[in-house]
Amino acid sequence: MINQIVLAGASEGLALGNMLFVLVAFLVLMLLIKHFAWGPVVKMMESRADKVSRDLDSAEEARKQAEADAAERSAQLQTARTDANGIIADAKTAAGKQRDQIVADAHAAAQATKDQALAQIEQERAEAMAGVKNDVAELSVSIAQKIIQKELKLDDQKALIDAYIEGLGNK
Repeated sequence: MINQIVLAGASEGLALGNMLFVLVAFLVLMLLIKHFAWGPVVKMMESRADKVSRDLDSAEEARKQAEADAAERSAQLQTARTDANGIIADAKTAAGKQRDQIVADAHAAAQATKDQALAQIEQERAEAMAGVKNDVAELSVSIAQKIIQKELKLDDQKALIDAYIEGLGNK
């Protein structure tokens, strides 16, 4: 029994010594880890947190810039649409004026052609009347000479025929 107590005491002493050794080794190991590993790990984690924070800030700024750009593009698109509608309206107005001018020019040209044709018809009528007068005068003188067997004055006969034709023209 004593043997067991001694052995138990020895095992306890040994266990206590082992425990103290393990504890001291653990504390030394912890100090070494803190000094050599913990600082760089904490520094790395802080830099990573800073980088994530900067990235989030940068992403927020980029989102705001994208929204501002989208609003600007929308405003430019609206301005372009307004300008395009104005150009179309101006083109329609110009086309309407040009159409009206073309129609007015066509009416004026048609009237001028009509007036010219009427003048030409009147001139040709006058020439035809003069030609008919001369032909009728010569024919009537010729007929009268044959009928009367004497010569009539050509000027007197032409005056008589002109009076007769004037009378026909007034009818």
